[in-house]
Amino acid sequence: MKKHLFRQYALNDWMYDVIGQLDFYEPTAIQAKVIPEALRGKDIIGQSETGSGKTHAFLIPLLNNIETDDSQTQVILTAPTRELAIQIYDEVKKITEFSGKEDQWRAKLIIGGTDKKRMVEKMKQPPHIVVGTPGRILDLINDGVLNIYEAKSFVIDETDLMLELGLMEEIDKILVHADRDIQLMVFSATIPEKLQPFLKKYLHAPLFVKIDDRLAPEKLEHRLIDRKHRDPATIIAEISTLIHPYLAIIFTNGKEKANQLAADLQAKGLEVGLIHGGLNQRERKRALKEIQQLKYQYIVATDLAARGIDIKGVSHVINAELPKEESFYLHRVGRTARAGMEGTAIGIYQDEDIDLIKNLEKKGLTFTYYDVVKGEWREAKAWNIRQKREKQESEIEKKAWQQVRKPKKVKPGYKRKMKYQQEKAKKKIKRNQFKK
Repeated sequence: MKKHLFRQYALNDWMYDVIGQLDFYEPTAIQAKVIPEALRGKDIIGQSETGSGKTHAFLIPLLNNIETDDSQTQVILTAPTRELAIQIYDEVKKITEFSGKEDQWRAKLIIGGTDKKRMVEKMKQPPHIVVGTPGRILDLINDGVLNIYEAKSFVIDETDLMLELGLMEEIDKILVHADRDIQLMVFSATIPEKLQPFLKKYLHAPLFVKIDDRLAPEKLEHRLIDRKHRDPATIIAEISTLIHPYLAIIFTNGKEKANQLAADLQAKGLEVGLIHGGLNQRERKRALKEIQQLKYQYIVATDLAARGIDIKGVSHVINAELPKEESFYLHRVGRTARAGMEGTAIGIYQDEDIDLIKNLEKKGLTFTYYDVVKGEWREAKAWNIRQKREKQESEIEKKAWQQVRKPKKVKPGYKRKMKYQQEKAKKKIKRNQFKK
């Protein structure tokens, strides 16, 4: 059964064995569409969320087609962050090991933050497979250490993040050194409009594959808490007494805020890990190792850092601050409720977040509104009900003041008398509204 459902593709026998050892029972939706076309050398744009199986959608066909007798670099796999590059490289190593081709294939991880001299020494024999970040790959090409002209396939993973980080310019410079007919495969959770010029420039009649355009996992509950001038650490500390997560990721908008929030939560007694792009390579490695060893129940993270790593077992996502864009909200909450499991996303919102919430609601997301009071969840009014009530109160105030008679002569205590009259008028207006 494990191998049978992949036998519809024209793969080598050893790859069927690898797929069996990977415990893949059947192709995911994106694998089913990408694998056969990638095997034929087709250019592909694959749009799917993290966790859809896209990494093996390109690794299976591209590694299947590696020619051991050809000593040139044949496959280049690029990722926007070191963590994501390492993640892809680990999967390449796993397939290499399962295939028994460790002595035949040469795969190299090319990322910043590592000793460039040592890397150059290891590149004396061209690697069949290159996995890395654009900046360091371009460095080695410019230094004449890496030649990619003979490469057959080039993958750009997390392309929307590449665009956000300004890395597409480096990808562009890399592709100048490649054959014009190289197979290009672009994978991205979203396809921004700004990406279109690049796609038109380099891809030839590409196959466009879009998988699973649901907004978020079905078994995911979205809760919102009004911040109400409280600091996020206080709210999260209160939430922590109620949720008991297996693992919770807490998102902030930027590394400075992540540092501050992590420190505040630690001061409140929570076991908190920290991961963001401002950590150096050694700090990030240590943090990731500790996260994988489940040392922490809570991880404070930024969007860019979390996009580049695969954290398993996330039961809760907490937005200490809501992001500015809908796509970032969906990426964040997509970290939980994976593989059919249940999950909870909790967001702390302010008035400035209302437009984002409205847009997500228009797209079909359902939010429930809560607060934490005396160690318990309490249902709260939705933002629109609260705003409507505030607007009504304001109108009643205005009407009530219109009914207050202003004294012709100002006497001591006149303000108190006017306020008393206004309060009486307000009560009368509310009684009349209730009768209606």
